[in-house]
Amino acid sequence: LASSTYGQTKRQSSFIPIFDGKTFNGWKILGGKAKYTIEDGVIVGEMVKGVPNSFLSTEKEYEDFILELEFKIEGTETNSGIQIRSNYDPQGNNGQGLVFVFQMDIDPSERAWTGGVYDEGRRNWLYPLDLQESAQKAFKVNQFNKVRIEAIGDEVRIWLNDIPTAAVIDTLDRKGIIGLQVHSVPDRLVGQKVYF
Repeated sequence: LASSTYGQTKRQSSFIPIFDGKTFNGWKILGGKAKYTIEDGVIVGEMVKGVPNSFLSTEKEYEDFILELEFKIEGTETNSGIQIRSNYDPQGNNGQGLVFVFQMDIDPSERAWTGGVYDEGRRNWLYPLDLQESAQKAFKVNQFNKVRIEAIGDEVRIWLNDIPTAAVIDTLDRKGIIGLQVHSVPDRLVGQKVYF
């Protein structure tokens, strides 16, 4: 799976890895203090007790790019997301740090909004999947799912398992970090994992 986590800028003709499959070189944890490990070339985020949303984020900012990766989340009661063009406010969230802006939501619940666009920490839902009900069937529960995110100019487009799920035109944020979210959870869900 490490070989399927890539980013591409408009000036490149081929994808380049942004995760080497072995280390967190080029990445840092922002916000909460969830546990991130690497297992067989896969980034694993573990939900821990009493911490706010956590983000394993790129140190580098990206502007125009295509991001492709696979993810899997355990169960149907948790939540996660993939941040794109996001920003960080170290004073936000009562001094614990706040990652905000675009998130491709990972929502394994019955609502089935995985692949929608959420504005984390700011405007909330920009493209909930009740706007495109056919996209709600794209997510595979407890399996790896393939995602393609294109952020070019003012447009963000998302495909989940080769099915288009969201398209947003937004002029506020054209550059930022890429992040992998481990959501805060109630005690009964501590220990569940998300894989990237």
